[in-house]
Amino acid sequence: MIGRSGNPTLNEERFEREGYYYNDQETMTIGGTVNKSFMLLALLIGAAVISWVMFYNGYEVFPYMIGGAIGGFVLALIISFVPKAAPFLAPVYAVLEGFFLGALSAHYEYLYYGITMQAALLTMSIFLGMLIAYKLGLIKATAGFKRGVITATIGVALVYLLSFVLRMFGVAVPFLHDSTLIGIGISVVIIIIAALNFILDFNFIEEGAENGSPKYMEWYASFGLLVTLVWLYIEIIRLLSKLASRD
Repeated sequence: MIGRSGNPTLNEERFEREGYYYNDQETMTIGGTVNKSFMLLALLIGAAVISWVMFYNGYEVFPYMIGGAIGGFVLALIISFVPKAAPFLAPVYAVLEGFFLGALSAHYEYLYYGITMQAALLTMSIFLGMLIAYKLGLIKATAGFKRGVITATIGVALVYLLSFVLRMFGVAVPFLHDSTLIGIGISVVIIIIAALNFILDFNFIEEGAENGSPKYMEWYASFGLLVTLVWLYIEIIRLLSKLASRD
């Protein structure tokens, strides 16, 4: 059975629905997935730099931030339901998320100097740490581990959805966005959950390659990995902003 990922875009049912290929056809590989992941990351960073520069040159980047967030969300839904579209839509998703993250990061940097570099370094350090832990077998994607991370991830998603709905009615979820010790503790827990999703993602990609999934699933898996990376970065920069606001 294909390894399950807590990332909603990466799960065993997806590979089962897409089917497996045989050796006489081009199939998904770990190397191909890694290459496509770097391509998507490069597109994201490039778009982020553009919106960042625009912000500091006095341009209004709020439309880019909102447009990138909404557009990225819509494309994420489409790719999740239609994996075969990933080779065409995943790069567009990366660009949209780049515009969103660039504008968001510039805003935080304006408020708290140096926070963006700290968030980026912490994000990559956690990613590399999870990759090393997975390759060395220090953290294994057992069935129980997967169920725990999936449950926690769904819980976080529901809390954010509830927060979004309540905010439309002028009601705030207690502590979630606060810089109190409880608010900071909640951010730390969410960051841990996001980081653990990398273990499930690595396992998903590895087993998908071993089972000979279709070649386009490299783009789909790379897209899913980018989703986790973006989520982790956003949570880290939010935590750092909470800590900075207490100084």
